Amino acid sequence: MGTNVAGAAREALGPVGAFLPVSMTSTPSAGLQREAVGRLERAGYRAAWTNEALGGKDALVQVAVLLAATERMVFGTGIANIWAREPQMAHGAAALLAQAYPGRFVLGLGVGYPEQAASTGREFGRPLATMRDYLDRMAAPAQPPAPDAAYPRIIAANGPKMLALAGEIADGAIPAMQPPEFTAQARQVLGPDKLLVAGLRVAAGPDGDPATMAARVREHLAAGADHVTLMLPIGTDYAAGVDQLEQLAPVLAGVT
Repeated sequence: MGTNVAGAAREALGPVGAFLPVSMTSTPSAGLQREAVGRLERAGYRAAWTNEALGGKDALVQVAVLLAATERMVFGTGIANIWAREPQMAHGAAALLAQAYPGRFVLGLGVGYPEQAASTGREFGRPLATMRDYLDRMAAPAQPPAPDAAYPRIIAANGPKMLALAGEIADGAIPAMQPPEFTAQARQVLGPDKLLVAGLRVAAGPDGDPATMAARVREHLAAGADHVTLMLPIGTDYAAGVDQLEQLAPVLAGVT
């Protein structure tokens, strides 16, 4: 972790990325996902993000598949759920991705919800202490050791206390679907050197037209975000969502 890895990620991500459509009821085939990210890369997006709950999808395996299917696109987890894998395993997987695809991976981590912890037989505890402990344990010695490869670690933070923790122990934060005022607050809390990724919901109807969305992206960038990722409503059909992101690309992928 550190300024250099955050700065490199800031440059690699660019100002705008696409959050891949999220469904809790189905998982698109690997072939469909490969095709989708290829289209988004050709459309001009430099980065794509994926989610993870606790179910039939492993975000880090998914990212490995998508990295191999693209040439330059950066992938981030928004977020990898800390209850899905042990800290040392998360670090080992992330470091291997960073070694295999230098500069093309950002690990976003989130503490999730009490029911997710309970589903794995563990106690949720206090969110701040739980997240601190997780990142501390990621750095613990392991046998065999993880690859020696740096990658940025950012924390899902929609409140001031988690933002402060992100500024203290991580490379940045990824708040989701917050107004530009929150982005400005996050930048103030994190300081100038940390990576700040803002998740922006893509509105339906006229409010979701390219010009309006571009204006909203610029508001977050002006407030201090390094990168804005476009988030479709949960449950959006995968193919239709990729079509929508592709249609937004000519305007949004070039926003500065």
